[in-house]
Amino acid sequence: MLSSGFNLENIALTLLPIALVIFSAILHEVAHGYMAYRLGDPTAKNAGRLTLNPAKHLDPFGSIILPIAMGLLGGPIFSYAKPVPYDPRNLRKPVRDEVLVAIAGPACNLLQAIAGAIVLRVGFGPVIQTTPAGAYLLTDSDAVFWSVRVLYDYVYVNLMLMCFNLIPLPPLDGSKVISPLFRGQARMTYYKVQSYAMPILLIALYGIPMLFNVDPVGWFLDGATGALLDVLVGF
Repeated sequence: MLSSGFNLENIALTLLPIALVIFSAILHEVAHGYMAYRLGDPTAKNAGRLTLNPAKHLDPFGSIILPIAMGLLGGPIFSYAKPVPYDPRNLRKPVRDEVLVAIAGPACNLLQAIAGAIVLRVGFGPVIQTTPAGAYLLTDSDAVFWSVRVLYDYVYVNLMLMCFNLIPLPPLDGSKVISPLFRGQARMTYYKVQSYAMPILLIALYGIPMLFNVDPVGWFLDGATGALLDVLVGF
């Protein structure tokens, strides 16, 4: 393993999930834009956002400062890229297509997680021993260790991003998935709530756990992500 007076291994283990979250969040946003484009809206394409070039997507706070701060604090790491623009008025069937655009991001994260899990299990399953106490490698190779760690973290962060974005709170994708259920006054109330989206999300993520010592969002993320991780990776 890596080691030095500067503890390079710990630094690498902190930066690795941050880099993976940023990369996965960019693909998440591109998926939104690509789905909108396929459904009739060229806004993202015309804005040059259907690209994997990080410079087109990185948000200084959400893509860099926030995940680094969360990583250094030792908690779960979240990141967001600049939202890919789209105009729902261009969609062929706005009510249905808005849901498809919203769900494209989490679906992209799920596909990334599945792809990472396949490579991990097929490529490195034979060198991983699973016991009741946990899993460990049957080799001391640094190359194998870091390959397994990258793939495992890649699966984990994508499952976490998927579950997080499916929470039905604005401005997350889950809120747009359930929006067609609202009609009349309920829909107007939903749009009003969206204007307070970020404070609501911050209260749910940090305010409630700090004030009441309960963390429903954390419980959901840990439970859902852990269960899916067990299914995909199995160790």
